[in-house]
Amino acid sequence: MSRSLAVLFLVVGRGGSKGLPGKNLREIAGLSLIGFKTLSAKKSLHCERLVVSSDSPEIQAEAKRWGAEVLFTRPAELATDTATSDEVVLHAMEWIEKNEGKSYDAIMLLEPSSPFARADHYDAAIELFAKQDADLVVGLRETEVSSLYVGSLGTDGSIAPIVEKMLNRTNLRRQDQPAEVTMNGALYLIRWAALKERRMIYSNPPKTFGVLMDRLHSIEIESPIDFAFATAVVEKGLLDVSAWR
Repeated sequence: MSRSLAVLFLVVGRGGSKGLPGKNLREIAGLSLIGFKTLSAKKSLHCERLVVSSDSPEIQAEAKRWGAEVLFTRPAELATDTATSDEVVLHAMEWIEKNEGKSYDAIMLLEPSSPFARADHYDAAIELFAKQDADLVVGLRETEVSSLYVGSLGTDGSIAPIVEKMLNRTNLRRQDQPAEVTMNGALYLIRWAALKERRMIYSNPPKTFGVLMDRLHSIEIESPIDFAFATAVVEKGLLDVSAWR
């Protein structure tokens, strides 16, 4: 990088998860999901500062235990099912600007529900951000199923739109379809000034890029089944968690 970017890392986690109650404090291999995210952030080469945004004293304490700063308590209206990530990140940015008179080049949004992102993934995102002069870099994973075979189910059970797509392709073998990607929730590196101006994380397609991660480091935990899968992956040694120790 021609100039070192000043990046604020922001770990977010509210206390009222409904899909998996107590999600952010649940443990895998003796470490909470908030702990996984906080420790990996601290190991990044480019983490200038690490802050937690939460409405929960327990989550704040757990994040602080692993090295995050607790600057504020997230307002109740930003700790609901309907609060957006845009609003949560902007609240943290505006609090820092108002109370500390500081700003950063970029902010790295980290969600504990994708606990297995490593520090090198964050560093790769920051390097790409600088190289491309990006407004946004996100974590990506390959999709398990090609969009050729994905569509809406009609109220009458019809899958006509899917079949129509298939009929427009001469080669239908799954293994011959081009690889496709989707966001994995592991990281969102956002240009500070761009988010202040547009008030949206996703706002400038030509300036949006992605870092591809493998399936296991891309695991997202939103339900008891997801948590059971993530736990089994670690317990069976399919994913090495020594990077967090």
